[in-house]
Amino acid sequence: MAKAIKKQALGRGLSALLNDEGSSHSHASKSAAQFVALSLDQIKVNPYQPRTRFSESALKELESSIKALGLIQPITVRETKDGYYELVSGERRYRASKNIGLKEIPAYIRSANDQELLEMALVENIQRQDLDPIEIALTYQRLLEDVSLSITELGDRLGKDRTTVTNYLRLLKLDPLIQSGIRDGFISMGHGRSLINIEHTEDQLALYEEILDKKLSVRETEERVKALKSSGQKTVKTSKPSQQNDTELSQKLDTTVLIKSNAKGAGMVQIKFKNQKEFEALRKKLLGEN
Repeated sequence: MAKAIKKQALGRGLSALLNDEGSSHSHASKSAAQFVALSLDQIKVNPYQPRTRFSESALKELESSIKALGLIQPITVRETKDGYYELVSGERRYRASKNIGLKEIPAYIRSANDQELLEMALVENIQRQDLDPIEIALTYQRLLEDVSLSITELGDRLGKDRTTVTNYLRLLKLDPLIQSGIRDGFISMGHGRSLINIEHTEDQLALYEEILDKKLSVRETEERVKALKSSGQKTVKTSKPSQQNDTELSQKLDTTVLIKSNAKGAGMVQIKFKNQKEFEALRKKLLGEN
């Protein structure tokens, strides 16, 4: 049962995003800004959550903070037809609260259909400061495809110009191994933007290896790209990244699992899924929730 509690301060950005002063819900008869205390058992995670990686160390820090100071910023949920509540924002707060054994959590309930829920989750996610460039690009892509926004509309909603949005989206044209290098901080977004200008994937990968081996700066990388394009010659090939199917993992997860790695052992794991439902089933297996 949801219990009304005193309003707490929301972060300015999230408060504006959710427009809490102009919303209403069945549990807030006195004020549209009223919060409720929800049982954690009543809450389900958002299937549209664009963020799939949560830092364990950051989660532990949040758990310690909640233990010492309580939860300062409530989560936001929507009520579902089966009587549960689905997270709109605040999955890290929800996870941390659950991990330290809290039974209830302060929440703000608002109405939202599936598309609105997806858009709110994506926009709330994109405002975070700790996203890597590929996460940002993937979020932009989902807003364009799943919410049916144009690049101009997306830029207007996020306060970004068209060029900025386009620069992030172009990163998704890079080979997955290079994208992984950006996500893990081996190279910067600037390096990635330079590599995009190379037509052939094998040449991109060869120069990527050179950036890692010689610790090339963005400027040096840009010069190498210009020289490559003007000469019309391919870069000197380094060892080609290997790709193999992990049979044991594939059997365990009941889907194809590919391991891609370079000569130094750096790489990525690629797990294939057909749809959102299959992704959720895989996620639960990986998190040990089954």
